[in-house]
Amino acid sequence: QIQLVESGGGLVQDGGSLRLSCQASGSIAGINVMAWYRQGPGKQREAVATITRRGSTNYADFVKGRFAISRDNAKNTVYLQMNSLKPEDTAVYYCNADHWGMNSWGKGTLVTVSS
Repeated sequence: QIQLVESGGGLVQDGGSLRLSCQASGSIAGINVMAWYRQGPGKQREAVATITRRGSTNYADFVKGRFAISRDNAKNTVYLQMNSLKPEDTAVYYCNADHWGMNSWGKGTLVTVSS
């Protein structure tokens, strides 16, 4: 269905910040839930943050107070602001669109946090 492209990943120092972007090929205004997931080395994919079309957000405990998800429907873009990054945040970060049970995924963007 909808195509998602992540960007903004890269190498950052311990304690640094990055802002990830998820650009959708079409309107996300009607998408129920947009989310960021991540998969670190040797780990399973895990949810990081979600935001509903009404703007309600939820965060995994391990990023609370450090990460912030936002949604700009006019630009068909979802963002993930990541502050106070730690080496354990190193992972491929994926954008997800959950349209009433139908899921679309981006190919991911790599975030590497150096010690």
